[in-house]
Amino acid sequence: MIFADFLRNRRREQLSERDLAALEASVSQVRKTQARQLIAQAGEPIAYSTYLMEGFICRYMDDRNGLRQLVAVHVPGDFVDLHGYPLGRLDHDVATLCASRIAMVPHEALDGLLAQRPNLTKLLWFSTLLDAAMHREWIFRLGRLDAMARIAHFFCEIEAKLRAVGLSDGSRFALPLTQADLGEACGMTSVHINRMLRELRERELLQVQRGRVTIFDLAALRRLCDYDPSYLFIGG
Repeated sequence: MIFADFLRNRRREQLSERDLAALEASVSQVRKTQARQLIAQAGEPIAYSTYLMEGFICRYMDDRNGLRQLVAVHVPGDFVDLHGYPLGRLDHDVATLCASRIAMVPHEALDGLLAQRPNLTKLLWFSTLLDAAMHREWIFRLGRLDAMARIAHFFCEIEAKLRAVGLSDGSRFALPLTQADLGEACGMTSVHINRMLRELRERELLQVQRGRVTIFDLAALRRLCDYDPSYLFIGG
């Protein structure tokens, strides 16, 4: 099943079997991608939306000097650029972070789904509103938290999202991000990220090693950054 993780632990019970079958039938292509592969480019017309089945995808923007800022990191079960359907183009780039598997849903197929299936329309809208909630949280993180709390908050969010789709046990999960990627997500240099990760390890809160994250004390990590997962609507 292509959409096995879509809205898993997030109102998936509201997705009827007929709606799910229609969503599955809307997919025009399932394909594998390489790591660091551009999927959608800012400003270019977009005629499909991408659903992430396996791997990790980021959304990012470049400044005038070519420096990158990550504005989202997507995990399996996410509709990465569903907002591109009404917009027709994106104001940011979308690329894989590792080898991934994606499903492509043409916007023409979404026209039919939205015209015929109001309940599915509501859930797809809910999916885009989740993205908006996460964007607000990222703005808060970058604007109000100190360096260590930013990193802690980022890992708390990723862990919660991965646990929702069965890819974290609450303490261990795969995350193929470099220190440069983390810096671009948290607004810091790689050197600063390295120093903060070392301090988090010395505090026995978390460790990042070879693409694997181990959280030793999730409750303490959440306290460090005042993390409240309610904006993810997991279980709600």
